[in-house]
Amino acid sequence: MTEPRRAIGLRAVALQTLLVLAVAVLVYGAATNAAQKLAKQGIVAGFGFLSRNAGFDISQRLIPYAAATSTYLDAFLVGLFNTLLAAALGIVLATLIGFAVGIARLSPNLLARGLASAYVEAIRNVPLLLQLLVWYVAVRVALPPAEAPASLGGAAFVSQRGLVLPRPDFSGAAWLVPLAFLAGIVAVGMVRRRARIAAETGRPPVRVWLPGLVLVLLLPGLAWIGLGLAGHPVALHWPARGPYDVEGGLPILPEFAALVMGLSTYTAAFIAEIVRAGLSSVARGQGEAASALGLSRGQALRLVVIPQALRAIVPPLTSQYLNVTKNSSLAVLIGYPDLVHVFMGTVLNQTNQAVEVVAITMAVYLALSLATAFLMNLYNRRVTMVER
Repeated sequence: MTEPRRAIGLRAVALQTLLVLAVAVLVYGAATNAAQKLAKQGIVAGFGFLSRNAGFDISQRLIPYAAATSTYLDAFLVGLFNTLLAAALGIVLATLIGFAVGIARLSPNLLARGLASAYVEAIRNVPLLLQLLVWYVAVRVALPPAEAPASLGGAAFVSQRGLVLPRPDFSGAAWLVPLAFLAGIVAVGMVRRRARIAAETGRPPVRVWLPGLVLVLLLPGLAWIGLGLAGHPVALHWPARGPYDVEGGLPILPEFAALVMGLSTYTAAFIAEIVRAGLSSVARGQGEAASALGLSRGQALRLVVIPQALRAIVPPLTSQYLNVTKNSSLAVLIGYPDLVHVFMGTVLNQTNQAVEVVAITMAVYLALSLATAFLMNLYNRRVTMVER
């Protein structure tokens, strides 16, 4: 005689309750034991250390930070923003390079196909750690020494200490320029939506890339020119040769450049294979039908093949985006002040709050991974085609 469904449900709930209680007891015991061990060593558990003065400098910072007045919480935020900046740029560049190489892998041109295949096989089979060292050491050594930086038309300087560019000042009314840039991005989204509606309703195709590029560049340019004509020009701080180093401008550290280039080129090799597999999953007849309608190979690829391939590309692409964020922690090897280098390194060594520092760092990377996966899942729902 079969057991009643209600009894099976009650037994399952009871077992799950016992499991949760067992885990809670284990966690409580571990936390109590850790607190006792820390107390014996004279270390006070808790997160109060975040309000104490840091007392150390950080080479790259996107928010105000001063060694004499900033706290460990400020240092944590500096490291977090540095990590987000490197990961975001790495994701963008890896996507662009990966799609280009993935499309080239299926090119009818033998040279393009061979170069793309060589890139994928060479890059993805060399450890990322070694590639970061190549970008940071080998490429850096080939640059001019810091005592004699090379001038790029007098507007920028490059040396083994990095690249120094003119720095625009967006304070005051100049904030309209980045606002216009954001408006251009929003306008591109509207153009893409119009193009998708036109494709779904059988209307003539709407161009996206050229108008989008014009909008993204034209709107900030018009804002820049308009501010100048109105008597509020955007100030540019030009770099200049000083007695010991280049002074002024916007410095781009070699550690940052090496990390971004290493992450993007390494991840792009995996994205290229994902793109190649996604394009190959689309029936060959789709491209032939597009060609029969008079579309060029580029138009067929952009308007017919890639939209269908995205449903196979996006899920594995999410994993690569997660890897970019997590692999950015290797920046500690080349001295880039990311979250791990600043918080797990300097802050941990100065405070000895190992449990708290490790817990915060793990929570941050977990939150970033979950947020990335959530956004990519939302996009995946939009590109997934409904089978009819």
